[in-house]
Amino acid sequence: MGALKPWHIAVLVVVLILLFGAKRLPDAARSLGRSLRIIKAETKSLQDDDRDLAEKADAQAGYQPLPPQQAPHGQQAPYQAPPQQPVVDPVQRVRDN
Repeated sequence: MGALKPWHIAVLVVVLILLFGAKRLPDAARSLGRSLRIIKAETKSLQDDDRDLAEKADAQAGYQPLPPQQAPHGQQAPYQAPPQQPVVDPVQRVRDN
């Protein structure tokens, strides 16, 4: 029980021919093939986009901030922002507690 036997497929083909007609079945199969090809191409492009974003994120993670510059003697030092607090992920904070 539950196995697809050859006579099941034959009955399905006969029903499809009766419902749609012999002329419309090739067109329907062709359009289904085109749709599947489009879906496959879009899925592949989404995966490529995700891979590109991951590579860009890895490349940007390697950047180091420039060291603070010392002003020459007798000149005012350029403005430096105060050090920032480390960013803590709220999910990690909940897990730690």
